[in-house]
Amino acid sequence: MAVSLRLQRHGTTHRPFYKLVATDSRNMRDGRYIEALGTYDSVAKPHKVSFNMERVNYWLAQGAQASDTVKSLIKSVK
Repeated sequence: MAVSLRLQRHGTTHRPFYKLVATDSRNMRDGRYIEALGTYDSVAKPHKVSFNMERVNYWLAQGAQASDTVKSLIKSVK
């Protein structure tokens, strides 16, 4: 099973809210996930990023692949 770290889109039209999740890469974008790792609110000024970095680092150490957007958000949190 190839695990990836990616964002799930929630919220309403023009008011997106995202969850960072660890999921099987074959699952749909908003489908099942293994573990929720945090949230990202792109509408708020400034953007609100809240990740459980301990669990994010755990999944990356286990070989999970982060999406490009998630990589940039992780850099902004550190």
